[in-house]
Amino acid sequence: MQVDLPEPSAAARAASEALTRLIAAEISASGGWISFARYMELALYAPGLGYYSGGAHKFGGHRTGGDFLTAPELTPLFGRTLARQVAQILAASSPEIIEAGAGSGRLAVDLLLALDALGCAPERYRILELSGELRARQQATLAERAPQLAGRVDWLDQLPERFSGCLLANEVLDAMPTHILRWDDGHDEAPLPDVLECGVALADGRLAMAERPATGALLDAAMVVAAALPVVAPYRGEINLAARAWVSELARRLETGALLLIDYGLPRHDLYHPQRDGGTLRCHYRHRLHDDPLWLPGLSDITSHVDFTAVAEAGFDAGLEVLGYTSQAGFLMNCGIGELLEGTRVGAGGTASERDTVPGAAGDITAAELRQRGAVNVLISPNEMGELFKVIALGRGVPEPLLGFVRGDRTHAL
Repeated sequence: MQVDLPEPSAAARAASEALTRLIAAEISASGGWISFARYMELALYAPGLGYYSGGAHKFGGHRTGGDFLTAPELTPLFGRTLARQVAQILAASSPEIIEAGAGSGRLAVDLLLALDALGCAPERYRILELSGELRARQQATLAERAPQLAGRVDWLDQLPERFSGCLLANEVLDAMPTHILRWDDGHDEAPLPDVLECGVALADGRLAMAERPATGALLDAAMVVAAALPVVAPYRGEINLAARAWVSELARRLETGALLLIDYGLPRHDLYHPQRDGGTLRCHYRHRLHDDPLWLPGLSDITSHVDFTAVAEAGFDAGLEVLGYTSQAGFLMNCGIGELLEGTRVGAGGTASERDTVPGAAGDITAAELRQRGAVNVLISPNEMGELFKVIALGRGVPEPLLGFVRGDRTHAL
């Protein structure tokens, strides 16, 4: 994938060079090689230098200098629709929300306002956020847009030992450090292919991809994939042990309530399909997609598709029930995004441009309404986020069927 990328500023290049030196030093100290998962962890989260821990603007459109748009940035209707499902979970458990990786804080604002309007604002809204820069942005967003509810919000450095309520993670699992593997042909007499782990080494003083035999838990997970599908070698893909471990840990700490996880990904049998040879690792920089994770470390987001079968297994093995799994489009439609869209009208307090009408087949609509419809279309269209993104709920002590999965539940496909 060859992409012309915008030229970074001198300050951004300097920060990337500092991060590259830090990574190179760790490679040298580790015998000349680190796993790709460790490289990705440093590239995204190294204190003060990583993509999410540095000071660069991440979320938003071209005009704000962001690298990508998340669903809450597109329209507040995403959070308002999600609030209907969250309200049901809180009613069945405890009035507390934990949001992992809250981004700009827009989803927290939209959820709090919508839940308050429904008469069920949580007693506590806790944000698990490791980036100081993002915490500051979240605090400013809440103070500006929901000052009357900001006092209910606090920030966590780590998960509480026990919690009840709803834990929400939107586009978190895809950014957890993943391992890259290559299944090789191996020997004719071998029942399963050889498995090589791709990592990062130094070649002539520069970062370079390098392989070595996979071992331990990673090899075990790779063999499970190869035996079950089977993977047709030679084949390249990713296995995210960190995401599995995180879900297992959440499950251990959840007393009653549900984990609501929204991300792009697939069930295992689709994720490791022969036509997906090459994996799903992608990098995002200034709304451009590229496939070179070693390009200027710290300046690009690095993601990979979520294995939702592994997520379900991790929760189930830790004692949680799979409460539902479906596409983002199905989930949002079940929760009433169409009804909310139709109920959105611009009042007399809108700007002149918002009150301007645009002729339409079904009658004149305002420019603001047209933008809302366009944003919702991105959220639910099969060619946009509607099918690419999935929603899974894992829970304990939630007796009734969840609203978001009443139609089109795909749990059987995991």
